[in-house]
Amino acid sequence: MRTLVWFRGKDLRVSDHPPLIDAVRDGEAIPLFVLDPFFFAPERARELPARMQFLLESLAELSRSIEALGSRLLLAEGRSIDVIPRLAREWRVDRVAAHRWVEPFARERDRRVAAALTVPFDLYEGETLRPPGTLRTGAGHPFSVFTPFARAFLASAEIPEPIAAPRSLPAVPADVALAGRPLPTLASFGIAPNPNLVRGGETAAHERLRQFVSGGAARYASERDRMDHAGTSRLSQDLKFGTISARTVWHAVGAATNAPHDVRVFRNELIWREFAHSTLWDRPELSHTPFRAEFENFPWTFSADRWRAWSDGATGYPVVDAASRQLLGEGFVHNRARMIAASFLTKHLMIHYREGEAHYMQYLVDGDWAQNNFGWQWSAGCGCDAQAYFRVFNPMLQGKKFDPDGAYVRRWVPELARVPARWIHSPWEAPGAVLHEAGVRLGVDYPRPIVDHAAARAHFLATARQHMARWRGGE
Repeated sequence: MRTLVWFRGKDLRVSDHPPLIDAVRDGEAIPLFVLDPFFFAPERARELPARMQFLLESLAELSRSIEALGSRLLLAEGRSIDVIPRLAREWRVDRVAAHRWVEPFARERDRRVAAALTVPFDLYEGETLRPPGTLRTGAGHPFSVFTPFARAFLASAEIPEPIAAPRSLPAVPADVALAGRPLPTLASFGIAPNPNLVRGGETAAHERLRQFVSGGAARYASERDRMDHAGTSRLSQDLKFGTISARTVWHAVGAATNAPHDVRVFRNELIWREFAHSTLWDRPELSHTPFRAEFENFPWTFSADRWRAWSDGATGYPVVDAASRQLLGEGFVHNRARMIAASFLTKHLMIHYREGEAHYMQYLVDGDWAQNNFGWQWSAGCGCDAQAYFRVFNPMLQGKKFDPDGAYVRRWVPELARVPARWIHSPWEAPGAVLHEAGVRLGVDYPRPIVDHAAARAHFLATARQHMARWRGGE
């Protein structure tokens, strides 16, 4: 049995990789990665600098790992829908094996590949803990509320243990020919490396997991919302690129953490990830439309000046600005900060959530289509199991609660570094003498708020209520 093992960017590992392990068990395995222009055209790569850096680092380690096991990762250029069927014919493979993706564009890609192949195309689960789209309500419908979804998830079969990496791989068959193609570099795309990004690759992913289970996991419930503390796992990009599998994380946290409540809270976040992927699987239209029909024609507005202030981190609201600058600085935003920033964009500024969603996808290392869309729709109030539209985060109170001493703000908004904690989240309220002592001139060193919180909140709520009334009345 000769298997073409198609690595596709969400499974960049050799451990807990069933397509690879089954191929080795059954005979010959040909590891392949396709440099598809959908991601690797230079102009496209430059649009995704953080993800491309992490991806290239992860691919480089995957290639080294496969070589150390006795094989080699082959690289092919071109559209996957053309390359895979062609190479399957040329190499006379008996099957093609890969991990399934949930996104609509990926499902269409796989449909076209399968139609063009003359051998089986075996898609394995592995992006998630459970196959997306398999959990159903008692009436047989997809879940639209998280809590019953989570209950059904936990009541279903146990999560299988991860599978160890193969001890060796068979050499690529002698009759398999492919012109040598080196892995692209950031320089070849014209992307400057960012030393502030987390390191890519399977080794780094397992080290992050080790550090989390040996420390932060036992304090996760109380620390996960603290923007000023390292209280989260920082594994989101690893789950997105598959440098570690979700079930490896699930079992490692459960086995190593002697804090049952914290384990439950952390696993709940993994189940939320499942909910996002399962919902997109069942409702692929969510990639471009809101879950809640009443938001289909919501009167979002767009101001170039306000958008620029938000995306650059110059709104005059320190915690919002810190989130925007963290995104640009290290391709990551703390989850609590994401919620605050998203609420501010959609409700204080009334800019469409899809603008923020696209901006985050451009700069996040962990930019995941299902997760990012789910989070933005939740924050805007238009998503599945969303935060109610009439709840508007107060950025000052959120900052005081989850960054009480201002350490998060001071790191990312250094012009406010000397402002006392009492005023760090609302510097415009500080006495002039305090600002002078801190070396801050509002409107010069740091902007004044671009909107008034109370007025912006009232405007959004009035607009939303009018819109909902018209929608209910069928106008």
